[in-house]
Amino acid sequence: MLDAERNCWPDIAKATETGLVAFLATGAVEQHGAHLPLMTDTVMANGVAKRLAAVCDGFLLPPLAYGEAWTAEGYPGTISIRPETLKALIYDIGASVRKSGIKALVIVNGHFGNREPIVLAARALKVDFGFPVLYLDYPGLADFAGEICESTPAAPHFYHADEVETSIMLALAPDTVDMSRAEASYPVFPETFGTEAIEFHTFNPSGVFGDPRPSTSEKGEALLERIEASSLRIVDAFMARHALKVVGK
Repeated sequence: MLDAERNCWPDIAKATETGLVAFLATGAVEQHGAHLPLMTDTVMANGVAKRLAAVCDGFLLPPLAYGEAWTAEGYPGTISIRPETLKALIYDIGASVRKSGIKALVIVNGHFGNREPIVLAARALKVDFGFPVLYLDYPGLADFAGEICESTPAAPHFYHADEVETSIMLALAPDTVDMSRAEASYPVFPETFGTEAIEFHTFNPSGVFGDPRPSTSEKGEALLERIEASSLRIVDAFMARHALKVVGK
């Protein structure tokens, strides 16, 4: 694996001679209750991206830490960028790595608000350059969480500062987690949630959705292993579709 934090440009140039795919994590600087850091989404997404890049012998790019997090701006510390800003950032990164001879871009997204800008940027890169972009959102997570975790999610397919995210953070960055401050919270979602723009702080003072208290690093590692395996199956199909070589597999 090549890593932008460690490798130099001749390393990239040599790797592009036989085909090289870049991996980019997209996250957010967003509240995750009192027990998890603001960078939770970014740490998680980059942890998965690093695993995929290692297996595929790819090029790990620095993560995009800022995301579209308007729903959480009512909690101090959250930083949100406009959807069009995120779309432009991803488009520019894709166009730039393409100039370096990289054959494709795989995006591991760790934040719901980023989904639409990522899809639109990927479409634009395909239309403008024929550049292939794969975007992943922890495929199969709902099934894995149901098998591994003890607590009930606050809403179907909704995982935020709960047992899922807290366990993964305990596996990836345990020094950033303060379990002494972990509390359960099951807010009542407004009836119009998902059909109008609603800020989370208006119905959830703590910012926690679910129960993080049963979290363990072992559960987090099990979740990461499942996410990695399910993601790799999609990456394999993507590579085959575009006649790209997965070096090291």
